[in-house]
Amino acid sequence: MITRLDLRGRRLTPRELVAVLPRAEVDVDAATHLVQPVLDAVRVHGAAALRDLAERFDGVRPEHLRVPADALAAALEDLDPLVRAALEEAIRRVRTVHSAQVPAPLSVDLGPGAQVRQRWVPVDRVGLYAPGGLAVYPSSVVMNVVAAQEAGVRSLAVASPPQRDEKGLPNATVLAACALLGVDEVYAVGGAQAVAMFAYGAAGSEPVDGDWLCEPVDVITGPGNVYVAAAKRLVRGRVGIDAEAGPTEIAVLADGGADPVHVAADLISQAEHDPLAAAVLVTDSVELAGAVESELEDRADATPHEERVRTALSGRQSAIVLVDDLEHGLQVVDAYGAEHLEIQTADAAAVADRVRNAGAVFVGPYSPVSLGDYMAGSNHVLPTGGCAHFASALGVHSFVKAVQVIEYDFAALQAVADRIGALADAEDLPAHGEAVRARF
Repeated sequence: MITRLDLRGRRLTPRELVAVLPRAEVDVDAATHLVQPVLDAVRVHGAAALRDLAERFDGVRPEHLRVPADALAAALEDLDPLVRAALEEAIRRVRTVHSAQVPAPLSVDLGPGAQVRQRWVPVDRVGLYAPGGLAVYPSSVVMNVVAAQEAGVRSLAVASPPQRDEKGLPNATVLAACALLGVDEVYAVGGAQAVAMFAYGAAGSEPVDGDWLCEPVDVITGPGNVYVAAAKRLVRGRVGIDAEAGPTEIAVLADGGADPVHVAADLISQAEHDPLAAAVLVTDSVELAGAVESELEDRADATPHEERVRTALSGRQSAIVLVDDLEHGLQVVDAYGAEHLEIQTADAAAVADRVRNAGAVFVGPYSPVSLGDYMAGSNHVLPTGGCAHFASALGVHSFVKAVQVIEYDFAALQAVADRIGALADAEDLPAHGEAVRARF
């Protein structure tokens, strides 16, 4: 089912490794051509377009685009007590971690009367997207909302696709998560059209909590399919985005001491997300590779999403990669830059500290990716498709901006006036220098 890629005896450059390692093929550029008309329709026609697009893509025409307050309350009232307790604990843990991420202001004195300060200011308004395709994600509501709340964002809106079996409302557990978090601005809008609504705003005439009006936001975050990624690409610059999220992926770096049951179970846990999900094992143990292959076959037969899992594991985005040794394996996983990277080796913590490129690193046999998806306290909105080479997990930093404050007095400016003038003349911008000299 899953293929093998043998890199033993081959020391490739990072560029060459990226070329040969398995990765899902997602053409965001091609999707932008399909998404642009959707964005244009929402920008021009607002709520009317959102209803039409929901009927076209979600198979249901929502009675309410903004979810009524009583529907949010009812979803929370009807929530399974065990699920509620789990969500409450996840919220507590994620809030604890993210409250510690709030950056501190700084002040630097460069001399008497010369000071530069930096303060962190939350953006005013954010749009948070929770997918609802092959699966629904109340956990993504927790990850997005808590990070924004801990950043100090004052205005939050959540969008999630309308569901036919929910009478045009988003999934009830998603709504319950919003209610638990105190979010009352929730929209039954999915896909690229949700991104458009957040970027451009959308007006209508529904008498739900006042006149129906979704104001534009400053930042859009949350995972989604290739069309959501394409829409984010097209509105970037008008608004900030977290990332262009692609299919989920897991890489496991394991040695011969790893438990093949653990490894196989974790690979399947990500493969069940999507037929394009990537599952990669990097190991120097041929014996472990064989045991994991056998375990994958048995577990795929037993999983409720067998077809989806088998498609993902047999796709070109998944493989067992054989390497010479652990050092070689580290080079491979750093070149790959996985969304989720598990380290199941001897001295796993020390190995994890050497990893440079991964969205999140899970250390040892008792830190599976599923822990991070729900209850670790970390954020599960992570860079995919190799973007971990330059991008980070969603967090408080995603919703704040640094504002620098410069304050010099007369003497401090006078002390550097000649040097400012010299640089201004060197750049042929004499008025810059004159703006300083005019003060003396």
